[in-house]
Amino acid sequence: MVDQARPQRKGQLRILTAVLLLALLPASQATGNPTFEGVATCAGSTCHGRAEGNGAVVRQDEIATWQEPSSPSGAHSRAYAVLGGRRGQQIAASLGLGNAQSAPACLGCHATNAPVGQRGAKFTLNDGVGCESCHGPSGGTWLAEHYALPATHASNIAAELTPLDNPKARAGVCLDCHYGSSKPGQFVTHSMMAAGHPRISFDLDLFSALQQHHDIDADYVRRKGPPDPVRFWAVGQAEAVRRSTSLFAQPQFAFEGAFPQFYFYDCHSCHRTITDGPNRKLTFETNPGRPIPFGNPPFNDENMIMLSAVAGALAPGEAGAFQTAARDFHKAMGQGPGEARAAAQALAARAGALSEALSARAYGDADAFRVIAIIAGEATSARFTDYAGSVQAVMAIDTLLNALVREGRVTQGAAAGIRGDIARAYKAVDEPNAYRPADFRAALKSAAGAIGRLQ
Repeated sequence: MVDQARPQRKGQLRILTAVLLLALLPASQATGNPTFEGVATCAGSTCHGRAEGNGAVVRQDEIATWQEPSSPSGAHSRAYAVLGGRRGQQIAASLGLGNAQSAPACLGCHATNAPVGQRGAKFTLNDGVGCESCHGPSGGTWLAEHYALPATHASNIAAELTPLDNPKARAGVCLDCHYGSSKPGQFVTHSMMAAGHPRISFDLDLFSALQQHHDIDADYVRRKGPPDPVRFWAVGQAEAVRRSTSLFAQPQFAFEGAFPQFYFYDCHSCHRTITDGPNRKLTFETNPGRPIPFGNPPFNDENMIMLSAVAGALAPGEAGAFQTAARDFHKAMGQGPGEARAAAQALAARAGALSEALSARAYGDADAFRVIAIIAGEATSARFTDYAGSVQAVMAIDTLLNALVREGRVTQGAAAGIRGDIARAYKAVDEPNAYRPADFRAALKSAAGAIGRLQ
């Protein structure tokens, strides 16, 4: 006979456990100074440390996904260890930072670098980018509440769990490290890149898919609503533009000594082969979206190009104002620092308005098709003159095609036939110094055309 009281007793036990945990928390945690309790606190076999993802509500094997040693899903857990490798130590030595694994300039993104006074008993820096980097500090807030009946997603958010189902909130968390922020240790400088730090790039939906450690099942949809990949991608582009221009508008980030902070600029516009022969060989193409003086290094506008495309497709009421602000910003780069920062503030505001519009709108089956068509259309593809913008475009087509497959709008077989063109586009941007704009645009156009014919 089925024990009808078992679910009730189980719920009562969870509530009792939560109450006991709350009682054991240090008093300081209940006074608005929450502690970071570390990955080990989440790793119990009854929580997120199962060997198999067979939990009733969530998978419960999230720690195993986070620790995966060879796939992108485990990248966050490897972030601290990377600092101890040859490349990490070389970068730190070049910059005079000492040991990279203790340098604040590195730990802001390569670990959950909680203030010393807010580190719980199980906290350790060598966890890397742990659970609380994304979900927020757990001690004294959501830790003991998020699994206790009758907890809901809304009550967890009220207890200060970061609402990562909200695309703006998720983009904000990701961009802190995958672009930069004004927080300590979370801004990549040109000096860091000159010392060997990889180039930064960002695509919210693609990065989310690589890190996903949950199932989007009926229970997830009931608790949080159905996530829309087009919304996440579009809002991610808007928030990336807002973040980059907001930081650039602040003098402490826009300059590095007497020079502009070249981190904001398109790396490959300067890092080209230089020859002294009598016949010049131009290594760039005129970009219709960048009205800048000849010879000026352009601001890296990879996300601006994508946002301009998505605005035209999904928020036409905001598109004209954004595109004007973007052109004014590029134009101001040839006028002076004050003009450039003012134009950056204006562009950040337009990106913010677009983010609000893209967050609030309803999404339909045709949206991904419309965005893909505009990205590969003549008005947008003419701007793919540089490596960075082209990388962003092929990632967009790739992630939007994946979204169409997941939603059942495109079959796996049809997508497989298109991936050859996408692979050709990736190949054209595989090596920055061998970037082939014409080949890239042809491959992208072919892929987009094939996708469009499936609508």
